[in-house]
Amino acid sequence: MATSDAAPLIVNARGMKCPWPALRAARALREVAAIVIEADDPVAPTELEALAASQGWTLNRLDEHRFSLARPDGSPAP
Repeated sequence: MATSDAAPLIVNARGMKCPWPALRAARALREVAAIVIEADDPVAPTELEALAASQGWTLNRLDEHRFSLARPDGSPAP
């Protein structure tokens, strides 16, 4: 299992249309505490923001197509 000081898991969702990037992000965050997701669908930022808000996760936009999501407590889902 990942710890808070472990490198985030990279999730490649390029070429996937929403809601797939958000679904991939949610699935990855079941297993690890933080991810960087690469998503190029123009709707992805909105979908990822809604997902993060609904789950209480932090979301940061790293660049046009890369986003970091993390659990605030640094632990994966129970």
